[in-house]
Amino acid sequence: MIEPKKRAAEMALVQAPLKRPRDELVATTQSQQLMPTGPPRCSSLQAPIILLSGHGGEVYCCKFHPNGASLASSGYDRLILMWNVYGECENYATLKGHSGAVTELQYNTDGSLLFSASTDKTVCIWDAETGERVKRLKGHTSIVNSCHPARRGPQLVCTGSDDGTVQLWDIRKKASVHTFQNTYQVLSVTFNDTSDQIISGGIDNDIKVWDLRQNKLIYSMQGHGDSVTGLSLSAEGSYLLSNSMDNSLRVWDVRPFAPKERCVKVLQGSTHNFEKNLLRCSWSPDGSKIAAGSADRFVYVWDTTSRRILYKLPGHAGSVNEVSFHPEEPIVVSGSSDKRLYMGEIR
Repeated sequence: MIEPKKRAAEMALVQAPLKRPRDELVATTQSQQLMPTGPPRCSSLQAPIILLSGHGGEVYCCKFHPNGASLASSGYDRLILMWNVYGECENYATLKGHSGAVTELQYNTDGSLLFSASTDKTVCIWDAETGERVKRLKGHTSIVNSCHPARRGPQLVCTGSDDGTVQLWDIRKKASVHTFQNTYQVLSVTFNDTSDQIISGGIDNDIKVWDLRQNKLIYSMQGHGDSVTGLSLSAEGSYLLSNSMDNSLRVWDVRPFAPKERCVKVLQGSTHNFEKNLLRCSWSPDGSKIAAGSADRFVYVWDTTSRRILYKLPGHAGSVNEVSFHPEEPIVVSGSSDKRLYMGEIR
């Protein structure tokens, strides 16, 4: 016969495992109530903010692939790093070939090719799928600051250089097909929507439009008070965004037969400094937002219509040189002189 004391102890042992989970359940529920829940997620990223590190020098450029699944970044270390956007965001490839810093990266419309401009006076064309270099464009006599492929039509690329020229290339040919002589260094170039004009900006503060049919300068847009470091054409092709060392961004109407005063908006907030970096700018895919690099280490995103700053995002420890929008999701990537990239959601 078991003594009453012993029986009570055994009963307690039998009941203990049954009681403990309920206690833990209550404690867990309470801690869940106490834990602050973050803002709701709005993208397929693994985390709301992701840090990409691996560059050995300042990051000057970063661009999402048109399909949104990967991104490319480059800068002072001469290497182009390819990153997965989703999952663990691994650096899955490194493209080597430039002997100088990479100043700009651009994908063509279907994402099959990646273009890179460099201080080694060349532009390289890479197969975005295999990472192989398929072509090297040689012809500039100084640093190439900018390159941009045409949106449609033949396989055209335009480039702008410190040698004071804007060059037009057909990637099926060896040499450039036309050279436009500018007076001063050209810091940024892009095509218009129909790819029959090249738009350039440089240290003479003016934005110039070169006609490929007439092979001449057809008009200039004045308004900036200092060097134009970045140009970006909106998705539908009607408006041009420019970033300048006068600490302003401007939106220009570049449609044919637009009024003579083509500047329609001035945006402020981002800054340039003594480093004189080529700070770029970009449109969101739907044209509702604008983003730009800034020397004050913040990432700036504006509402296009109201010109209000929607986001002033901290995190970088150096000049933010480029900010790019994801083609499908509310995500931006920023590359900085602190050798790092941040990828994050914007609601």
